[in-house]
Amino acid sequence: MTLREMLGVELPVLQAPMAGVQDHALAAAVCEAGGLGALPCALLAPEAMRAELTALRARTDRPFNVNVFCHAPPEPDAARDAAWRAALAPYYVAFGFDPAWGAAGAGRQPFTHAMADIIEPFRPPVMSFHFGLPDADLLARVHGWGTRVLASATSVEEGRWLEARGVDAVIAQGHEAGGHRGHFLSDTLDGALGTFALVPQLVRALRVPVIAAGGVADARGVEAALALGASAVQVGTAYLLCPEATTGALHRAALQGEEARHTAYTNLFTGRPARGIVNRLMRELGPMSPLAPAFPLAAAAIAPLRIEAERRGRGDFSPLWAGQNVTGCKSIPAARLTRELAGKPSQGRRAWRC
Repeated sequence: MTLREMLGVELPVLQAPMAGVQDHALAAAVCEAGGLGALPCALLAPEAMRAELTALRARTDRPFNVNVFCHAPPEPDAARDAAWRAALAPYYVAFGFDPAWGAAGAGRQPFTHAMADIIEPFRPPVMSFHFGLPDADLLARVHGWGTRVLASATSVEEGRWLEARGVDAVIAQGHEAGGHRGHFLSDTLDGALGTFALVPQLVRALRVPVIAAGGVADARGVEAALALGASAVQVGTAYLLCPEATTGALHRAALQGEEARHTAYTNLFTGRPARGIVNRLMRELGPMSPLAPAFPLAAAAIAPLRIEAERRGRGDFSPLWAGQNVTGCKSIPAARLTRELAGKPSQGRRAWRC
């Protein structure tokens, strides 16, 4: 069985789940074009998650992917939080804010049985996991729905670990990919592999299909990934300008500006490395800081600065997630982009042969 047959899609194109810049509309559009749309759930409160899943089911009868995180919630560290707020204090003062003020709560939630209770009635055809996998009993519950399981790997070791625990396919997330890096066996960025180095290594090492993610922005990139043995590609950044995405105006402008050529991993916005366009905060504090609280606690102190700066029309404190290759970003409908990626710009639902 090919990966496309396993997932029930016609095109070898998966839309990367992008929490904060999309909802069900983007996922549904990709599904209807013959790809696999994804709904990110890590930022959604229970009722919002239920509403988004309901809306997605109403918009498409085709297979879709529900994405969740699998990080271990950290213990709050008062000393580290104080040091972080001290580093941000000059910005608070400049805005006339109390440096002790900040949003409460972790923001991004890991997958739990309570979350599974909400998802289970929808029986998603596919679920994808970032930062590893949930506990064995929770993973078995997902498999029990008849759901296909995907998970991200940033190394051969992570790919083997995932395969040994029963995933149906491995997403090879290369160094170029935008958003949060999905590593979970090691948090070092030294020796991070690019997509076109990682994919063939995982293809050789694994029996399950491999999906290429990172730096793929057009049909030529898709073709190259398939030539290296990938069974499909997962594309995120290229969809950020589509009308169905909820990407904010400042983020859209940055993606179309000269600054989009300069991206870096940063832990300033959440506490975990994620690739985004370099902005003022990243330049002035350095993109990676030992002061940032553990993921996802760093976001609380950043939130007031982001809100106020965006109110003034600036993205100085906003996470402008993007991969290294923004050349595929187009302000066109997601369905059209999906077909273009698959080399089918003028065709609708037809099987894509490779």
